[in-house]
Formats: sequence, C-alpha cells, structure tokens
Amino acid sequence: MRTEIARDFRFESAHLLPHVPEGHKCRRLHGHSFRVTVVVAGDVDPHVGWIVDFGTIDRAWAPLGELLDHRHLNDVAGLENPTSENIARFILERIAVPGARVQSVTVHETCTARCTVHAD
Repeated sequence: MRTEIARDFRFESAHLLPHVPEGHKCRRLHGHSFRVTVVVAGDVDPHVGWIVDFGTIDRAWAPLGELLDHRHLNDVAGLENPTSENIARFILERIAVPGARVQSVTVHETCTARCTVHAD
C-alpha cells in the first residue's frame, strides 16, 4: 500500500525574474509569502504506525528555511532565476528526509499559483 505524508512550511522572500521581457511586472523586485509542501513516501513502520515523525521532516527543512527566508532569492547560489519552478527544483534537489523518500515539492507563490516538481 502506497502511503505519503506531507508537511507545509513558509518563508518570506523577495525576487525578480531577470529573463522575462522588459516591462513585465515580475522583472521588478517584489516579494512573496511562499508556502512549500514537502511530500514524502515510504513504508509505514508497523510498530510505530508512521513513515517518519513529522519532526524529522521539520529538521530536514530547517537549513533550507534558513537559506530562503527573508532573502533576495536572486542572491542565493543556484537561484539566480528564481521562478516557482526553479525554487521547487532547488528544494527537491537539496532536501533529504532520513527514513523516507521525498516524492514532490510544491511551491505556492501566491494563494492561487503554485508549481509542483516530482522526484523521478
């Protein structure tokens, strides 16, 4: 039986998109209250009854949260073009949850716009 759990995190950051056309509103410096959903999968431990403790996911997120929160994302190495797609990929490539496999990362840029990247 396939089982997944998810944890949501938030960070506040500014960015601009350097490769969009001149005059596009996203080319100007602006900020977002980003929400990130990390989905992990694995076998449910029959004794404990979970894949991993949610606290394990929290600890895996902590260094990334520190790296991204209240930053100008264009200044973060690897996020020179910080689109939602690139931010989600950046997080997926860097987060490791002991005892589980990270299935996907969703970056919610606004309450109505988001991007999900899935592990291969």
